[in-house]
Amino acid sequence: MATSFSKSMEELEKGMGSFMEKFELVLQKFSKEDLQDGCNWLWGFLRYHITSSRLPASFGLKHPFFASTVAMVLAMEIVLFYGINPTSDSSHTSNAKVNGNAVVAYEALPSFRDVTNSEKQILFIKKLNLCCVVFDFTDPTKNLKEKDIKKQTLVELVDYITSVNGKFSETVMQEIVRMVSINLFRALSTQPRENKVLEGFDLEEEEPLMDPGWPHLQIVYEFLLRFVASPETDAKLAKRYIDHSFVLRLLDLFDSEDPREREYLKTVLHRIYGKFMVHRPYIRKAINNIFYRFIFETEKHNGIAELLEILGSIINGFALPLKEEHKLFLIRALIPLHKPKCISMYHQQLSYCIAQFVEKDCKLADTVIRGLLKYWPMTNSSKEVMFLSELEEVLEATQPPEFQRCMVPLFHQISRCLSSSHFQVAERALFLWNNDHIENLIKQNRKVILPIIFPALERNAKNHWNQAVQSLTLNVRKIFSDADPELIEECLLKFQEDEAQRRRNQDETRSDMEMLRRDRCNESCK
Repeated sequence: MATSFSKSMEELEKGMGSFMEKFELVLQKFSKEDLQDGCNWLWGFLRYHITSSRLPASFGLKHPFFASTVAMVLAMEIVLFYGINPTSDSSHTSNAKVNGNAVVAYEALPSFRDVTNSEKQILFIKKLNLCCVVFDFTDPTKNLKEKDIKKQTLVELVDYITSVNGKFSETVMQEIVRMVSINLFRALSTQPRENKVLEGFDLEEEEPLMDPGWPHLQIVYEFLLRFVASPETDAKLAKRYIDHSFVLRLLDLFDSEDPREREYLKTVLHRIYGKFMVHRPYIRKAINNIFYRFIFETEKHNGIAELLEILGSIINGFALPLKEEHKLFLIRALIPLHKPKCISMYHQQLSYCIAQFVEKDCKLADTVIRGLLKYWPMTNSSKEVMFLSELEEVLEATQPPEFQRCMVPLFHQISRCLSSSHFQVAERALFLWNNDHIENLIKQNRKVILPIIFPALERNAKNHWNQAVQSLTLNVRKIFSDADPELIEECLLKFQEDEAQRRRNQDETRSDMEMLRRDRCNESCK
């Protein structure tokens, strides 16, 4: 292996100028983006070898530049310029292929315990560069030694970053983010879902797709988490590298089908949100955009529950009075999340977020309840039960003025639920009276509410097929009877009159239909 890489920084900079003059005509054949990518890579390549005597794995290239024509041309020019033989081997090297590219001299580096304190940062950067090689885990029999070396190196990096004393330098931060980006930011594997109904229970029964590369990915996520959480990470400096682009690519990974990855992402993003205050509005906006696309375009996303869980914590920390931006987020994103068919996959987290808003500002209760009514399911009983459960949480935080603004449309819907032939829907609606706060709200407004729901109560008590629903209905009737027996009598009288009128109308309709049938029969007999 040539010894050119042991040159000093000054010599390398001179070599860089000479090389770029020689290679300028070649670079001009490529696009502006590829040219910039090539120059950036070349400088990183040279800088890397201030501390290394070997050609880096796959020439130190990374996706998407990894396998480009520019990369290959640059690599070969480097080989020719420095007189390196990339296929040379020795007893200390290990040849393998990663993503179709040669991995040369992939071997373990010394332990941090074996070097002096002054050398640890250089070794740390070397180990970061070593971990920039991404192995293919689809074939579990390939590159076993190299994979094990990388795994052990990643574990050492996690231990080092946890115990380090002293602020991370800008160079180190740049290398950390580079290594993390190369390993994490990738095309996600997906399972085909053709001809499948995207109901929540269908997706819950489906086996999640586990990423075969998780043995390395998990440690990289742990490394990133500890880096972000470390008191030695200066947020003002780190924000240059953990920037909007990094955050956006991290958010893209929430669509991973591997629940282990989504769990780590949730923790990492929450830490980033807490540490980098400058990124907070951008993170909220980016999550908004994911929700909009999910609600109004795809109705397919694996990480909605995890994103809502993060938001639940964020909403909990909102200062009062709530900003208009936050109220718009509730109206434009959270409430419409009740629309998708697969709501059961994230309803628990969504319900928590909604309840947080109402607890912080009770005046939002009317808006939330009307939003629930707008998206109320008509033909999905299990979804209807979920809506009733969420409604109870919202009503528990609702004050009388807001309740009165929405009680008429609300109890028209509750009346329909009470009349449902699906016993779980009727039963869940009747359970609302078990909540003392809701019962008091209803009692205070019984003169408006009881006339709306009385027909459903009366029919349930007499005709509902389910015994539990009948029993609960009688309990609710007793609550009203104890509170206002006169109102019960009025409603009963009105119900009986309406029933009598309904029967008369039915009789008239039947009579009219019979007359019409006879007339047609007479005409056909002529």
